[in-house]
Amino acid sequence: MNETTTSTPLWGAETEKAIANFPVSGEPIPTPVARWLGRIKAAAARANADLGLLDRDVAERIAAAADRIAAGELDDQFPVDVFQTGSGTSSNMNANEVIATLAGEDVHPNDHVNMGQSSNDVFPSAVHLAALDQIAHDLLPALERLAASLERKAFDFADIVKSGRTHLMDAVPVTLGQEFGGYAAQVRQGIARLEDAMPRLGQIPLGGTATGTGLNTHPEFAARVRDYLSRETGLTISAPVDHFEAQAARDALVESSGALKVVAVSLTKIANDLRLMGSGPRAGLAEIFLPELQKGSSIMPGKVNPVIPEVVTQVSAQVIGNDVAITIGGMNGHFELNVYVPLMARNLLDSIRLLASASRLLAERCVDGIEPNREQLERYAELTLSAATALNPYIGYDKATEIVKEAATSGRSLREVALEAGVDEKVLDEALDYHAMAKPHG
Repeated sequence: MNETTTSTPLWGAETEKAIANFPVSGEPIPTPVARWLGRIKAAAARANADLGLLDRDVAERIAAAADRIAAGELDDQFPVDVFQTGSGTSSNMNANEVIATLAGEDVHPNDHVNMGQSSNDVFPSAVHLAALDQIAHDLLPALERLAASLERKAFDFADIVKSGRTHLMDAVPVTLGQEFGGYAAQVRQGIARLEDAMPRLGQIPLGGTATGTGLNTHPEFAARVRDYLSRETGLTISAPVDHFEAQAARDALVESSGALKVVAVSLTKIANDLRLMGSGPRAGLAEIFLPELQKGSSIMPGKVNPVIPEVVTQVSAQVIGNDVAITIGGMNGHFELNVYVPLMARNLLDSIRLLASASRLLAERCVDGIEPNREQLERYAELTLSAATALNPYIGYDKATEIVKEAATSGRSLREVALEAGVDEKVLDEALDYHAMAKPHG
């Protein structure tokens, strides 16, 4: 979303052409990308001045204008549709023109603002760094918050035994705490996957200019710009392993999207489990109580729905869809340039933003307020016929199967049927200890 508006357009002829050429979605490039274009342009001007290639006064005027973009003062000055020329040339020219207008009549958008750069290395660099920034400062803290919430519940629920379920059917007992601990571990693994991808996301193609050769740029230019950006933001920004790979392929964006997709898959599993355990309150499982946030029906009085888990699963579906488009975009790099970068930027930044919001909501408005239905949980644990598994070492699988079938047919308890079948009561006391069953073995 644009946060500020200015009264007069500051862009020039090339931006006007792009506005006319791409009336597609009405959606501009992601705001974080526009702001990172500003950061890169400011650092580039200062680096070129340091190298003696650009007059210091001109450089400082360029940098001051670009800093305003980076600070979010000029978000509305980036009107070009996100579905534009695949290299992001239109948005790079948009930034050059806005900066040149603000920097003064003697500043040229190409000769001065774009010195040592090409759209082909600047725009993807802005996309990489916008994604890196948003993951580091928005998504990872949100996931940490969710993991901590789940871990607290795992501790609180550590002694609550319940029926396990496999294939959606009764299985041997577990504890509610073990289930929540598993959810927390899923989120922690998601964090680790993202952190593993971040160093490659921080490798930017800046310095390769048009095709990776570095034509028309000083050999020290890219390193100086990276140094400026790293010191300003605290992010780890590095040179690519190979400039031609970095120019032609957007594999780091695909990899990062893949890690986001895994987080979405994890959140879907967690959210679905929560709403299944909370189903009811009388005709469902009713194992846990989810926070009541709003009326669940315009016609059924007193109905309450699992609205936050529903939102999380919708967000996850969108993230998975975004990943498909990003994957297709990554496949379509041809020779020295990928021309799906604006699409990939749009979807990747959208996924990061959505997952961060959904993770915070899930923690703050759902998990934090979950309460166990202890009586129901313990009753299910005692009812599950799969507890007979614990009798196998004592009486064998076949005899245990006979006991389960009789208990299921008659509706009687395992203990009652087992006693009738001649199983010693001391054996039953030891084997059918539900808390002991739920403890990890081996």
